[in-house]
Amino acid sequence: QVQLVESGGGLVQPGGSLRLSCAASGIAFSTYSMGWYRQAPGKQRELVAEIFDGRSTNYANSVKGRFTISRDNAKNTVYLQMNSLKPEDTAVYYCNARHIVVVSNMYWGQGTQVTVSS
Repeated sequence: QVQLVESGGGLVQPGGSLRLSCAASGIAFSTYSMGWYRQAPGKQRELVAEIFDGRSTNYANSVKGRFTISRDNAKNTVYLQMNSLKPEDTAVYYCNARHIVVVSNMYWGQGTQVTVSS
């Protein structure tokens, strides 16, 4: 059974930082690209950042220079370090795993709420 369990969300003031974690089980972690998506109320889910096994990364323009995605294959965990948070970063953040060859093999976490507000 595949599980992606996110943690680290919460309430933070503008300019603050949070670190999200996503622990994966039930998959061969190193054969999956890992990503973070977010969905704000009334908006579509959007890609925030993704990381491939070769450590190459991709970021949404809105978070470049502020967010950093990383992965620890030994711990089957992906992280999202979020700095200089803005109110517009408020959303539910979802972890995603997508097989690097069979891209239809894709899984989602349950989501973690991030709220940026003073």
